[in-house]
Amino acid sequence: LEAKEAGAEIITGGTVINQAHRLYAPTLLANVNPDLKVSCEEVFGPVVIVEPVKDYKVAVEKLNDSKFGLQAGMFVRDIEKIKWISHHLEVGGIIFNNVPGFRVDTMPYGGIKDSGLGREGITYAMEEMTEPRLIVY
Repeated sequence: LEAKEAGAEIITGGTVINQAHRLYAPTLLANVNPDLKVSCEEVFGPVVIVEPVKDYKVAVEKLNDSKFGLQAGMFVRDIEKIKWISHHLEVGGIIFNNVPGFRVDTMPYGGIKDSGLGREGITYAMEEMTEPRLIVY
């Protein structure tokens, strides 16, 4: 609602499906002011903002200009671009050629910046449940 009132274009969605359960329709927005909460805060809902950029380096620069860094999905064919993005993008995980929500239980999952501390996943859970001990003979 805030984005719409500020002039964003709702391409699809933007409606409440069930108020009691706080269910919202998957929403695709365009022409979103970068200062709006939907653009500069973490949205835990089915919302995507479409913003054209000049090239992949500009996209990485825009993504890095956030105080958050959970996961990113990047659609790229060129391995050299994948290497460059992997080195420069400031997020906890990058999923190439899929959405950032993709996850397998054995994968480490977590963010950087204001998107979290540490990782979750089987290995990290096991470490949390053990007590390391140093023994020297």
